[in-house]
Amino acid sequence: MILWIHHLSAASYLAAGILAGLGLALSAPRLQRLAVWVLAFGAIVHAAGFAALHSGESTPPLTDLPTAVSFMAWAGTTLYLLLLLRLRLSGLVVLVAPAAFIGVFFSELYTPQIRAASEAASGRWPHAHVLLASAGLASLGLAALAGLLFLGEHRRLKAKRPLSVGIRLPSLEALDRGNLGALAIGFPLLTLGVLTGMMWNQAVSGHMWTASAHEVACVMAWAVYAVLAIARFGTGQGAHQAALAAVAGFALLFVAVIGVGILT
Repeated sequence: MILWIHHLSAASYLAAGILAGLGLALSAPRLQRLAVWVLAFGAIVHAAGFAALHSGESTPPLTDLPTAVSFMAWAGTTLYLLLLLRLRLSGLVVLVAPAAFIGVFFSELYTPQIRAASEAASGRWPHAHVLLASAGLASLGLAALAGLLFLGEHRRLKAKRPLSVGIRLPSLEALDRGNLGALAIGFPLLTLGVLTGMMWNQAVSGHMWTASAHEVACVMAWAVYAVLAIARFGTGQGAHQAALAAVAGFALLFVAVIGVGILT
């Protein structure tokens, strides 16, 4: 039952991505709007899947990378849907939906069966770390997607290449505001994720810092994002530079968190 719900959420994200792509290719705004609704349905089903996972006799380990990636996909999708209430970002679904599908598909590849959480992965600190860090990573990933589309639109407008009739993409202003909002939410969550990770280390090993490859990479990525946040909020960084920083910063963060996690 639980795996069936997971498959349904993945299929919904994939369908949303296909609809969004068709809406862009065929200049059909209705398909893009339908894609947003299908994406929202997938997020609801995804949330139900997480609830079902925790209703069983043995709670699965949130600290496992596949589960964390699945939660990132849900958190990023949910934040995007919330931003839609304030910003005209429906066109961004063409990137958000495929990213959500990839996250869920990855988790399905590496979770053939549900396993119980180990003692080290149980307790409040592991759960707090995974939830906060994953939500922060998802938010910063959304900022990167907004930045990526901003760069593409900026380049198109600079080259004066017209869009096909009927295609509606978010304005540069809306994309920049989406980037700003996602960064404002994501960086504090990432900071809390780093701090709770240290507390988890303290609870397990008696040391807040063990200098593992994962810890070093994550702290370095956090430091880079701290600089980016200061530049964005403290120095009046331009929208184009902010978009570049969002994309480059997330690429580094993804390698630090996901890449090192897979290799180690």
